Amino acid sequence: MVRQSGRSDTRPSRSGTRRAPLARREREPGGPGRIRSGRLWSALSRRSVAGQVFVLQVAIVLLLVVSAVVALVLQEQHNSTTEARNRSLAVAQTFADAPGTAAALRLPDPTTVLQPRAEAVRKATGVDFVVVMNTDGIRYTHPRPDRIGKKFVGTIGPALAGGVVTERVKGTIGELVQAVVPVRDANGTVVGLVSAGITTAHVGGTADQQLPLMLAAAAAALALATAGTALVSRRLLRQTHGLGPDEMTRMYEHHDAVLHSVREGVLIVGGDGRLMLANDEARRLLDLPADAERRRVVDLGLDARTSTLIASGRVATDEVHLVKDRLLAVNQRPIEVRGGPPGSVITLRDSTELRALSGRAEVARERLNMLYDAGVGIGTSLDVTRTAEELTELAVPRFADYAAIDLYDAVLKGEEPKPGDALRRVASAGVRKDAPLYPVGERFEFVPSSPQGRCLETGESVVEPRLRDAPGWRAQDVELTARILEFGIHSLITVPLRAGNLVLGLANFCRSQKIAPFDTEELALAEELVARAAVSIDNARRYTREHSMAVTLQRSLLPRSLPAQSALDIAYRYLPAQSGVGGDWFDVLPLSGARVALVVGDVVGHGLHAAATMGRLRTAVHNFAALDLQPDELLGLLDELVSRIDQDETPADGMATITGATCLYAIYDPVSRRCTLARAGHPPPALARPDGGVEFPDVPAGPPLGVGGLPFETAELELPEGSSLVLYTDGLVEDRRRDIDEGLELLAGALESAAGSTPDAICAAVLERLPARPSDDVALIVARTRALGADRIAEWGVPADPAAVSEVRAKVTRQLADWDLDGLSFTTELILSELVTNAIRHGRAPIRVQLLRDRTLICEVSDASTTSPHLRYAASTDEGGRGLFLVAQLADRWGTRYTPAGKVIWAEQPLP
Repeated sequence: MVRQSGRSDTRPSRSGTRRAPLARREREPGGPGRIRSGRLWSALSRRSVAGQVFVLQVAIVLLLVVSAVVALVLQEQHNSTTEARNRSLAVAQTFADAPGTAAALRLPDPTTVLQPRAEAVRKATGVDFVVVMNTDGIRYTHPRPDRIGKKFVGTIGPALAGGVVTERVKGTIGELVQAVVPVRDANGTVVGLVSAGITTAHVGGTADQQLPLMLAAAAAALALATAGTALVSRRLLRQTHGLGPDEMTRMYEHHDAVLHSVREGVLIVGGDGRLMLANDEARRLLDLPADAERRRVVDLGLDARTSTLIASGRVATDEVHLVKDRLLAVNQRPIEVRGGPPGSVITLRDSTELRALSGRAEVARERLNMLYDAGVGIGTSLDVTRTAEELTELAVPRFADYAAIDLYDAVLKGEEPKPGDALRRVASAGVRKDAPLYPVGERFEFVPSSPQGRCLETGESVVEPRLRDAPGWRAQDVELTARILEFGIHSLITVPLRAGNLVLGLANFCRSQKIAPFDTEELALAEELVARAAVSIDNARRYTREHSMAVTLQRSLLPRSLPAQSALDIAYRYLPAQSGVGGDWFDVLPLSGARVALVVGDVVGHGLHAAATMGRLRTAVHNFAALDLQPDELLGLLDELVSRIDQDETPADGMATITGATCLYAIYDPVSRRCTLARAGHPPPALARPDGGVEFPDVPAGPPLGVGGLPFETAELELPEGSSLVLYTDGLVEDRRRDIDEGLELLAGALESAAGSTPDAICAAVLERLPARPSDDVALIVARTRALGADRIAEWGVPADPAAVSEVRAKVTRQLADWDLDGLSFTTELILSELVTNAIRHGRAPIRVQLLRDRTLICEVSDASTTSPHLRYAASTDEGGRGLFLVAQLADRWGTRYTPAGKVIWAEQPLP
């Protein structure tokens, strides 16, 4: 059965093309075969075809049973809710319209009359409560007397307006449905309300009776389906020999590929003399019709001798038969001897074509060698000029005596050429150096009548076997062409260097010493050589353009100057790679509270894509740093961003492009002199202490960005004032000639030798030990720490008492007077008053106030709460809500950052 299915899938169509095998089509991208990537297919693929059929049928029956049970339960819930709503509404409406209800509500003590009636109705109707209340919602009746006189829990507004309210609520006795209706007097005025309610658990219940029957029927159906499926699977197992679908598909594809790829004809003939199978080569050699299969061999139009041999089924070895104009060597063997069906297999080999191919191979061998050398030797570098030189060096002297390459100037700049521009000779080679040809570097234009001019105008190659007789060639330069002919150059081929629709220039081949002129076959060889070179030249042109764009983009994305800050004394260096532009980057970001963030990263790869990705990551770090996140939290957001970049750049074939990136993020606080660091697959930082010691702090190494799955960890260091924190990319310590351990030792030695120097001198000392042009980008930051002196810091604890605000204002006024900042007293008192008041009202103790005198005056209020304040516009009738609005108006900047102990709200004011 499998063999017949294979023949039907590979049978040629009427157009003569063979259809793709069924199993192969199912696995094409976008087809049903993509389900195999799911967990269900992974589980089933380990079974045979029979086992898969059995499991799938049982799964279908189970799905139907589960669906029926779920539908029954949902319907029962719907019916219970509907019945509860109708019963509660009917009881409430009946009690409200009962004689005496409205009159009883006017009595001084309505409970005495209505409570017995309500309890009697509740017991008679089976509801859980009947509550009578006045128009204010105060209960007169309730099953629990202690609830009488209290406010009714529920919606009564629509009932007071004369409507009816039904609602589902969560009560103390469970899920219930209650209805509220008005009680009207004789004038139609609403004088009270009646509410009745019942829990949904007290209605319905038919599902409990139907569920056993449904489960019994499901068990019976499952048993019958299992028995039937077992019978079918047993028969299928016997027919497929226990093979799984992947094994059957792989076996078929291998047989199909071998059958139709061999250069021998293969025929399978049944015991009745009918053709069962013919591969592509057999159809070609015997010129069989499209419907040859299933027809008798004697009816296929073959010669009598050949058809008799094939139909007889006898053994034959290398019998030569003349079939039309071909000499075929025929071999035939029976197939029933191996336990197969009756019939025979025939193989055909064309000895005529083999002889012809053997004769032509000797003629083409030299040209193939040249083309092979062209594929290997042309395009070894992404340099336009060098690629053109490689073409001329290959062509001389094996193909021509002289070769020259002329390109448009735009190509040398990486741009697309414009027709009509002049050309420049970029490469030339010859058997002699004194040939009267244009020298390399000269710029010129070809007249339209010259072979080169006609080639540029038409875009087609031109061969001139005899230059002396070529019309219009002398018009290019009468004197120069005369000297060329006198020199002995007699034949010319000029071929356009074409890349798609672009003509990049011309390739010229000349002969002088070889007497035979160029012919059309050599023109084809020249075109093939030039076509291969044109692709390499165009690639080099595109690389030149991309490199220029990447350099421009990278220079625009890297920081041009460092921001003003007082926490660190910083120097940096950036060295581009030896070839191409990489994705190394760095940045310095001032944060709140006089803190500074240092970041350095590396995007894997070179070129425009790496530079663009680097720019996206640097922009993301700017945005995330504005949120005052901890280093591990910021790296976590970057990790998600890189994962989204990978998903967005997944091509149509589904193969995702992985964006490899590493990053190191550090935050230094000059007040506490503590530095918090986290890294994502990046080399560890180096720390040069003031005493000259160098170490590499143990910062937990997280996974590279985009890998996901693991959290990032932070390390906290206390840095003495004057310490130098060194951040770098792997290009500084890792190279093809040395591993990273050796590079770290060299870095430590350079830092020790430059101990006590300025950060700029340390950068220079480190880079002196690198090659002049490193193989990878290098980004280096040296940051020397500073500390904010105690005379520039003021800090107080604040009790959680509103009366303490005035004391804070007084301390702030005295401190600003000590700092000669009396002009900021009013605004600072107002800012701190609002921030401290908010902390007392909405935060948790302990509450602290801190003033920092840095490049700005920084006010910070911290508490143990993590609730974030929000700026809003208070209405004119609101008593509060304007505090943060005032802070935002008076301060240059303000914000919130979170700490392990709570949060800090800060505000900055410029110094006078």
